[in-house]
Amino acid sequence: MRLQLALDVSDIDEAVDFYSKLFATEPYKRKPGYANFAIADPPIKLVLFENANGGGTINHLGVETETSEQVEAAEARLEESGLDTTGVADTVCCYAGKTETWVTGPDDERWEWYVKTSDTQDFGTESIAPFKSTVGDGGTCCA
Repeated sequence: MRLQLALDVSDIDEAVDFYSKLFATEPYKRKPGYANFAIADPPIKLVLFENANGGGTINHLGVETETSEQVEAAEARLEESGLDTTGVADTVCCYAGKTETWVTGPDDERWEWYVKTSDTQDFGTESIAPFKSTVGDGGTCCA
């Protein structure tokens, strides 16, 4: 597993240049208004969303797992702890097929617990309100 940090940035090209230098790696996936870094050291998934009006903010946080079973186990643990979740669902989001669940923290920070199951050409239009926001080309998705 690795932690995911999804940021809104005001200029995607400038942000990709900065984070490529900061972590000495190029994006794993790059689309208009979107970049996804799979950084090995430190192990982190960094996702950037271009948002001219909201740059410099956290879009959401997440935990990327290796299997759907890990997502289901996390969902069960979160529910047993009394946290409200979206339930586990298969979605298309952020140019990827995913199995995921969402939970909101005490200060409204959104957390995604997920496994990527495929790559897609489309940003995705799945929505689990209020856990997801509109980004990119107008699609509704995780971040």
